[in-house]
Amino acid sequence: MNLDDAFEQKNEIAKAVEDELEKAMSMYGYEIVQTLIVDIEPDDHVKRAMNEINAAARLRVAANEKAEAEKILQIKRAEGDAESKYLAGLGIARQRQAIVDGLRDSVLAFSENVPGTSAKDVMDMVLVTQYFDTMKEIGASSKSSSVFIPHGPGAVKDIAAQIRDGQLQAKLI
Repeated sequence: MNLDDAFEQKNEIAKAVEDELEKAMSMYGYEIVQTLIVDIEPDDHVKRAMNEINAAARLRVAANEKAEAEKILQIKRAEGDAESKYLAGLGIARQRQAIVDGLRDSVLAFSENVPGTSAKDVMDMVLVTQYFDTMKEIGASSKSSSVFIPHGPGAVKDIAAQIRDGQLQAKLI
């Protein structure tokens, strides 16, 4: 019987000892009523080995629980990151929609209030304004890299034409 079984079967061992003692002592007139096994005391080396086995098993369970907790944290971080990116995408989409709505309203208002202008004239003016705003932002930021863009009165018209052509080509595709 191994040591774990001995601890589990103390009552059966006590009954076996009682039976053997009853046989041996009955010829002398003694009756054994009950035997009691209070504790099983293994060798110190065996105790140490059993404690190490228990400690290793508990450390293994603790490592598994820690790994599971880290897994859950990573999953929650990924879910939070995905939700953040989704909401950021919604914000960008709303921002772009607001820009489109604002441009449309501006083009309509400008065309109505300034006789002889077309929507194309207004959009060219908006593109030039945005170009100058971009140049101002690049120049104002101390951390921006150098950007070389052809600059001059004719270049602005060329850039507006290039942007317009790019948008028209995108619509065709």
